[in-house]
This record gives sequence, structure tokens and C-alpha cells, in this order.
Amino acid sequence: MEHTYQYAWVIPLLPLPVIMSMGFGLFLIPTATKNLRRIWAFPSILLLSIAMVFSVYLSIQQINGSSIYQYLWSWTINNDFSLEFGYLIDPLTSIMLILITTVGILVLIYSDDYMSHDEGYLRFFVYISFFNTSMLGLVTSSNLIQIYFFWELIGMCSYLLIGFWFTRPIAASACQKAFVTNRVGDFGLLLGILGFFWITGSLEFRDLFKIVNNWIPNNGINSLLTTLCAFLLFLGAVAKSAQFPLHVWLPDAMEGPTPISALIHAATMVAAGIFLLARLLPLFISLPWIMSFISLVGTITLFLGATLALAQRDIKRSLAYSTMSQLGYMMLALGIGSYQAALFHLITHAYSKALLFLGSGSVIHSMEPLVGYSPDKSQNMVLMGGLRKYVPITKTTFLCGTLSLCGIPPLACFWSKDEILSNSWLYSPFFGIIASFTAGLTAFYMFRIYLLTFDGYLRVHFQNYSSTKEGSLYSISLWGKSISKGVSRDLVLSTTKSGVSFFSQNIPQIPGNTRNKIGSFSTPFGAKNTFVYPYETGNTMLYPLLILLLFTLFIGFIGIHFDNEVKDNGISELTILSKWLTPSINFFQESSNLSINSYEFITNAISSVSLAIFGLFIAYIFYGSAYSFFQNLNLQNSLVKKKRNPKKNFLDEVKKKIYSWSYNRGYIDVFYTRVFILGIRRLAELTHFFDKGVIDGITNGVGIAGFCIGEEIKYVGGGRISSYLFFFLCYVSLFLFFIP
Repeated sequence: MEHTYQYAWVIPLLPLPVIMSMGFGLFLIPTATKNLRRIWAFPSILLLSIAMVFSVYLSIQQINGSSIYQYLWSWTINNDFSLEFGYLIDPLTSIMLILITTVGILVLIYSDDYMSHDEGYLRFFVYISFFNTSMLGLVTSSNLIQIYFFWELIGMCSYLLIGFWFTRPIAASACQKAFVTNRVGDFGLLLGILGFFWITGSLEFRDLFKIVNNWIPNNGINSLLTTLCAFLLFLGAVAKSAQFPLHVWLPDAMEGPTPISALIHAATMVAAGIFLLARLLPLFISLPWIMSFISLVGTITLFLGATLALAQRDIKRSLAYSTMSQLGYMMLALGIGSYQAALFHLITHAYSKALLFLGSGSVIHSMEPLVGYSPDKSQNMVLMGGLRKYVPITKTTFLCGTLSLCGIPPLACFWSKDEILSNSWLYSPFFGIIASFTAGLTAFYMFRIYLLTFDGYLRVHFQNYSSTKEGSLYSISLWGKSISKGVSRDLVLSTTKSGVSFFSQNIPQIPGNTRNKIGSFSTPFGAKNTFVYPYETGNTMLYPLLILLLFTLFIGFIGIHFDNEVKDNGISELTILSKWLTPSINFFQESSNLSINSYEFITNAISSVSLAIFGLFIAYIFYGSAYSFFQNLNLQNSLVKKKRNPKKNFLDEVKKKIYSWSYNRGYIDVFYTRVFILGIRRLAELTHFFDKGVIDGITNGVGIAGFCIGEEIKYVGGGRISSYLFFFLCYVSLFLFFIP
């Protein structure tokens, strides 16, 4: 068995050969490499699949009770200082390895079709493969300095992937925002690592935990300094996992390609902060103030993320705020010591949210023929609706992912979220109330996303396809090129054997799968227009959705409570998950994990499901097809009534305030813009003025004064004796005047 663990270092390195091959190919034979670009996806998927098989095998050994394995290499040895690199295989590592590899493979398969028309196809696969390598290296790291090394690499890959379409100013701005925000947390993480090295003299997890836990009770170290260093470590997790107040980068990160949102901003990179806290939990447990602070930040984040998702129109930004809220649940669970429930929710949420993000990419892909590539249109849920009859498979998978996030049994997130809710009530009624109320909000905004996207009618008919408007009929690319702009709705469309021809120039031909969706419709004003129906994506994009659907349906069963596992004290734990995860904590320190008995579990499950169903019901009232139909029929009458009766309704004012708060992101971005961006600019302008006016002014003034004095003095030495005698008498007179 030990022989198998010795080769675990291969797992992070498996994607590297493809990355190096593509890089050398682009440098040495760029034309041939680009012409054969679709071939490079196969070795990328194959090598990551090998890593997945190896990871599953190691996880099986962990479940069967194998001991934790750690292997180290000496890198730098200098007197008493020794820096080692290595890898650590324990249950936490095995969970993350399976999660990264499975989601990574599905995203690579999905991306092969989604990015097939993009000129940066090879660059995309280089970035995403290097990210997988960095993430695998992070979760297998054996010490803090190694974690920081891979921490920075995944931050770099995130920067490159968010700004993948860097020619778009909004994407370039989003990647810079993510980079700067994460640098705040990364700097805190570095200071925390250096602080603990100064306190303990070691960076290895085993030594660090033992020293801190032995010295704090005996007052061997300064508890205030230790708490400060722990807070700095936590700051790194706050930025990476988009926790308040460093969450502002995550919604803007949706400017990257949708597969990146599924991999990085749903399942892996944003989970790195949760992984770091789980890895260092034995350290944080010995510091009660830090544990309370972690739970408080998680509570604020989960509630804030849910409220900010209520009124978003962009489907990806709505899912991003949902991710932020669910990460808050995990942070809350870790803060109250519910280690197993936090990691369980990490697993279930990763698969469910990856399914939703890839489903949103399928929706965006199907909307492009209608609105062209314009994120404010193709991702705008206000322009969607009625897609269920055009994309039935995507609709089904998206609905299952939505119900899972809402906490509807027996889907995955129900089991993990209900465990967090139960433990929150046991720890503090305040945390329990906030977490339960947010669960109802989650059901509301998630079902709102589904209803706006798939229910009702296709609202883009009346937005972009009236006979008096112009718009883009078809976009052949994903990055905005080859888009026909200014195509009149009155153009006649005729289908020929060679393709589609317009009474215009430079119009791209529509492929067969889209051409079959072309038809006519009549607007409410009686004008006939040409319309391209939304269509289901190809099988390459649908297969990952179906596989993720299976995970969403069945992965939650590893957390079911069984009566035969009830202990002598009447406590029942997560059976399979408990057996898998317990050694990860016991390796360092016994953890007081909160648990409940089966009766309490069923009682809490009924209440949580009731909250979810209530949220679904409210969402259907506001955004269901019946209400939408009624709303559109009475829109004109309601506007007339408002003009006749200008009295303000208190309920309408409250809804307006909530909508404004949510749509404007809680005004947090505005606050940061005014305080930090504008404040720093004004400080820079003030510093520039001080530098030019004061520093340079003094220097230039001294020079000018010297020049003027020199000009005056040169007339003194004119060679005339009378002048010398005159100045001599003046000096003597002044001397005699001032001396009594």
C-alpha cells in the first residue's frame, strides 16, 4: 500500500506534458499547431482522467482505513533552517482530488464544443490545464509555504482566465479587479505564514498544530500575536472564497468564459479558501475568538449573497451571488466546528453549481442566434423565457440543479445544507435564524432564475424583433467577431442548397442545426418577421450536464443517517462521510463536531424543506407564467392607475428599496469606488501636487535663487576701486550700527 502512495506526486504533474507540448508547438510550429487545435483536447482529458482514476484509488484506500501518508524532500538546508517540499495524502486531500479531477474532466469536454469557434482555443486549454495542475498541487501540499506557492499560481490562472477575452474592456477590468482584491488576502496570508514561522519555527502542519496547541494553554506564546497571525491566514481564505468584505470580485469574474465559471468560480478555486480553513482547523480551534469571527463572517456572507441575488438580471451573476452565499454556509459550518458538514456541502454544492453554470452556458449558447454575442443580452434573463420547449434537456438538468440548491430532498444539497442548519441551531439560535431565513431566500432566487429563463414566453420576440427595430440576427462566434450588425428586420431570408442568403453583404452563413430552427412569427402589431428559434446544444455539451445530473441526484446519499449507526450517547453521525473524514481531524487533534440524533434530523428536515417550498411558492407567484401573463395584460391599465392615483403604497416602497439594494449590489461596489478608487486617485493627485509644488518647488527655488544672487554678485567684482570702497563702507556702517 505504501508503494502506491509513493507515486501520488504524479497526480499534480499529469496535465503538464500537454501544457508544455502546446506551448512549444505555438512557439515552434504555430500554423500546424493551430490547424490541429481540436486534437489537443483529447490528451488533456486523457491525462486528467488518469489522475482521476489514481485519486479514486487513493480515496478507496482512505475509506478502508489506511493511515495518512506524508512524503517530504529537503529543498533548502541552512544551519537550523530547513525548507521541505512534499505531499500529504489524507481524507481531505482525497476528497479534493476527486472533486477537482471529475469536475475538471467534464468542463474540458464541455469546453471543447463551447470554445470551438474561438480563436483562443489553444490558449484556453493551456490556461485551464495549468490551473488544474496548480489546484491539484495546492490540495496535496504538505506545508504552508508550499500552499502559498500554489495559491499564487491558481490566482494567476484565474486572472488569465477571467480576462481571457481581454480585448473587451469590461473583461480586462474584471480580471484586474479580481487580481487586486485577491492580493489583499494573499498579502495577509503571507504575513500569517511568516508570523507562525517566527512563533513556532516550522511550517509543517504537524509541528505547527502541536506547538500551538501545547503552548497556548501553558502561556508559552503570546495569544494576541497568535490570534493576529491566525486572522491574517483567515484573510487569505476570505479573499479567495469571496467572503464579505472581499467578495466584490466574484460577480465581475463572470466576464470570463462560462466553463471557467463552472470550474473555478463554483467548484474549485473558490473552494480553496474553505480547503485552507479545513486544513488549518486544528489550529483555529485553539483560538475561540477566531472561530467566532469565522462563523460571523460566514453568516454575513451567506445572508448578503442571498439578498444580492434577488434582483440580478444576468444569469451568471445571479449564480455567482448564489455561490457566494453557499460558501458562506461552509464558512459558518467551519466556524462552529462542524467540519464534516462543511466539507459535505462543499462536495454537493460543487457538483450542483457546476451543473447550473454549464446549464447557463448552454442557455447563453442557444440565445446567441437571437441576440448576437452581447453579454448584456445573451445573459439577460429578462430577454429569455419559454426556453423549456426549445432546450428540454438543458431545462431538465437546470431544474434539478435548482431544486438541489433550494434544498429539496432527495437531491444532493438537501443533505448537506440541512446538516449545517441543524448544527447552526445547536450552536446559536442567532446563526440558526439567519441560516434558515437565507435557505428560504435561496429557494426564492434560484427558482426565480429558473422561471425567468425557462417559463412563460420568449420575451426577446417583443424586445428585438419588431419591424421597426434593428438588431443582430446571428453570431457565428463566441467572442464577438463576425456578428452582423444593423441587419434590418425587413430583410427577406431565403434558404438555398448552399446556405442562407440575405439581400445584404458580409452576412455569415448559418449552419444546418441552426438553419432548421428558422421560421416566421407575427408580432402583436401584425407585422411578420424572420426569427431564429433557440436550439439545444450539441451532444458534447450535453453529456457533461447529464453526468453532473447523476452526481446531483446521488452524491447526497453518502450523508444519510442510519439508525444502526447510533452511538451509545444517542448521537448519529454522517456514516460514510464520517468514516471518511474523521481521520483528517484526528491526525492532528480531536474535534468537537456537533451532531444530532435521528429524530432531531427529521424534525429539522421538515422545517427546512417547508422553508424551501415556501420560497418556491413565493417565486412562482412573482415570476410564474400565470402572473407574467396577467402582468403583461394589465401593464397599461396599471400605468394609468398610477398616474391617476399618485399615492405611494408602503409595500411598493419596500419592494422598491429591496430591489434597488439587490440590483445595485448593496451599494458596496459604489462605496469601494468612492472610498478606495477615487480616494486613492485624489491622494495621488495631492501627492503629485506636493511633489511638484513643494519638493520640486524648493529644489527649483534654490536653483533660481542661486542664479539671481550670482547675477547680482557679478556686478560687485567689476574691477572699480570706487565700487569696492563703497561696499566696504556699507559693511562697516552696518557692523557699527548693530554693535553698540
